[in-house]
Amino acid sequence: MDYKYINQLIERYWRCETSLEEEAILRAFFSQEDIPGELSTYKELFRLERQEVQEDVLGDAFDRKVMAAIAAPTTVKARTITMTERLKPLFKAAAVVAILLTLGNAVQVPFNDDAYPEAGMTKTHERGANVAFGDSAVIDSVQHTSVGAAEMPESNILK
Repeated sequence: MDYKYINQLIERYWRCETSLEEEAILRAFFSQEDIPGELSTYKELFRLERQEVQEDVLGDAFDRKVMAAIAAPTTVKARTITMTERLKPLFKAAAVVAILLTLGNAVQVPFNDDAYPEAGMTKTHERGANVAFGDSAVIDSVQHTSVGAAEMPESNILK
């Protein structure tokens, strides 16, 4: 008997070019008892494929278990939420805002203090006339002025 058509189907099967009908023909052919020796290596492949299909089918017991699990009422336990758990998102948002404000203020302050003078400190004041030319213990405030005390030579107070 010539098995040329079966060989062509097997070649097309390995290239994934067979249709479902052609695969059914191969399964029917390899389910027979008398298969030539050159094609007997493929016999177990197609028989195994048929057995896997039968083994993969779930039984009625599985269906009953699934339907019972679906039909069983499930009770949801109520959970008490504390005030801190309720306000936790607000605390997180406040922390993010505080971080952003801190970083914003830090970016505005220059890193080099000498480059920009501080506000209100741009004008340098010159020293005025020094009014304390001499020791205040030497000068009598009633009799002498502080300007006249500058002309007096400094002398040691304690003699």
